[in-house]
Amino acid sequence: MNAAIITVGLAFAGYLVTYLNNLRLTQRQEQLARVNRQLSEFYGPLLALTEINSRVYHAFSERHPRPDGRSPLQHGPEEMPLTEEELAEWRLWITKVFLPNHRAMRDILVNKADLLSESQMPPILLEVYAHASWHEIVVTRWEQGDLTLEQPPQPFPMTEIRRYVREGFDGLKQEQAALLGHRRRRG
Repeated sequence: MNAAIITVGLAFAGYLVTYLNNLRLTQRQEQLARVNRQLSEFYGPLLALTEINSRVYHAFSERHPRPDGRSPLQHGPEEMPLTEEELAEWRLWITKVFLPNHRAMRDILVNKADLLSESQMPPILLEVYAHASWHEIVVTRWEQGDLTLEQPPQPFPMTEIRRYVREGFDGLKQEQAALLGHRRRRG
């Protein structure tokens, strides 16, 4: 009788250990799947778009330098207004490069917000959304013939959004490596 109880007890313990191990593996796989989605559908695309946006803005600034080294758009209208050629060029860059990038960022924020690492939308992402919306209005006015250059109330938070996205991406890559059982190599 004792042998039967011991056998049943060992069988139950073995079943319990197997169940708990399978549960842990399933949770790990689900966590890895979420991290992979966060990287491929949210942080990865946002990182690419912010890096492209930054490089293109710097290219515009280098193409249209000011004597003090600042970007043409960092001056107030009374300081050193843009020339008609610069205005036309800026409208082209906004409509063909920046607005499509901002739209893509906005679409990621709207359609993939469930992949945020945080429980609430970070203010920096709301600023990016607001900036994209501002450019939508400006471009619509340009299409209607009003070629006035209206600067957004706040400049595009390029440094902050790049930092936020880079930190989020890097943190998720480390988490992904840990979930895969890899140690991250130092470069």
